[in-house]
Amino acid sequence: MSNNTIEDIKKFIISEAERFGAKTEGDKASFILRYNVGADALNDNGAFLGFISPREESSGRYHDFSLVIFPSKDDHLPWLICLGVGSSGFKDDYDLSKRPGVRRLFSTIINHDGYYKSDFSDIESQLPKSFRSRADLVHLQNTIKTYSSLLPACQILQNPNSSDGRKAISAFVAAYAKLREWPTNNKHRKAIDGILSDYSYEERNLPDIELVDLIKNRKYLVLYGPPGTGKTRLAKKLCGLLSAKPFFVQFHAETSYASFVYGIEPDLEAGELQYRSNNGILTEAIEYALKNENTNVLLIIDEINRANLSHVLGPAFYLFEHKQDFSDVTYNLTPTLAVNKLPENFYVIGTMNTADRSLAIVDFALRRRFAWIPVKPEPIIADNFYIEPFSAMDTIFNWNANDLELNLQPGHSYFFADSDKEMKARIRYELYPLIKEYIDEGLLLSAAEDLNQFFLDHIGLSLFT
Repeated sequence: MSNNTIEDIKKFIISEAERFGAKTEGDKASFILRYNVGADALNDNGAFLGFISPREESSGRYHDFSLVIFPSKDDHLPWLICLGVGSSGFKDDYDLSKRPGVRRLFSTIINHDGYYKSDFSDIESQLPKSFRSRADLVHLQNTIKTYSSLLPACQILQNPNSSDGRKAISAFVAAYAKLREWPTNNKHRKAIDGILSDYSYEERNLPDIELVDLIKNRKYLVLYGPPGTGKTRLAKKLCGLLSAKPFFVQFHAETSYASFVYGIEPDLEAGELQYRSNNGILTEAIEYALKNENTNVLLIIDEINRANLSHVLGPAFYLFEHKQDFSDVTYNLTPTLAVNKLPENFYVIGTMNTADRSLAIVDFALRRRFAWIPVKPEPIIADNFYIEPFSAMDTIFNWNANDLELNLQPGHSYFFADSDKEMKARIRYELYPLIKEYIDEGLLLSAAEDLNQFFLDHIGLSLFT
């Protein structure tokens, strides 16, 4: 690799840093540039260049997160760009390393030619052997061996001077700029977002057409996600796209086999004690499908995990086995209706609120009988959608919430309003009580200050009294 190429990349990362808000001169410089690319360093594959904290020394061991590039001496060999940790470990960045948003930030810009750790505070574990032993990294083995435990995020640059290579470098510099809070104005922030948006904000949810294809193939789906993400609305929309006859039921703690499949109940109109049969909605939907073979039938089970599913389904549990042949086993749904499989024109969509901590655990055997589709909060293009409070809440959750706490994020439905007054009312009387309940239960504590500031900014109320 020619020194001219390395020099070009050095100039490029500095110019990108400036574009993203970094100050590069004087006592207030945003970083120290480390630059060790002499012939000796290149020959023993120990060359590097990149940024470290301005609080560190210009040479020697250093602390905390850095942006580091390991170049190669030959034009045809890949480089490696990484988020690194100084060999002296953490001093000021340990709390930052524990933020889930740091891992999410870098995970979005890394493709199949890269790797990122599940815990960015871990400076003990080595990079996985499958990455360390890659054939295209043989020339950097000494470097990888030396720094293996100190590289929480890595991306191989097959050709750093190509458009794809420079795009990847820009993404790493943008992510590091966001990590270091370099931007000081909207121009800087838009420059960062313009780079990261190519990676970070692909469609969060499956397009409707893919969901329709999936349910046609898989037949039984569960849409799961936080409150306000429109799971029930989406299920009803899919019913329309399937041109299906809808059947709807909402599960609760007292839902039973007798009410869902089949049971008997007292006949209150009879003159003496008598019982009559009662077909549950599952049986009604299946009977309709059998009698109307040319019509799709969709059973929507809202809040599917609020009931004990094994108890509610009983032996009908086996009918939901995907593409299994049970033709030799007949199941009596009712005394007059026996089936050995569910009709081909019969579909089921369940919805599940992942924020409800009182829900029954879904049986693993049942889990494999359904396809599970996440429904995430996402920005909506609509005149009555308030993007600013949505984006603020979205940023707080993505930066602070662990993977389980992301299930608590209020969905996009909370941010529709026909006026500023109505939006403030929704924040005051819907979002504020919800978030306060989370905090009071000991959840989202790492985000408490940011959430508190959100409500102070939008409605002038503090979460803490």
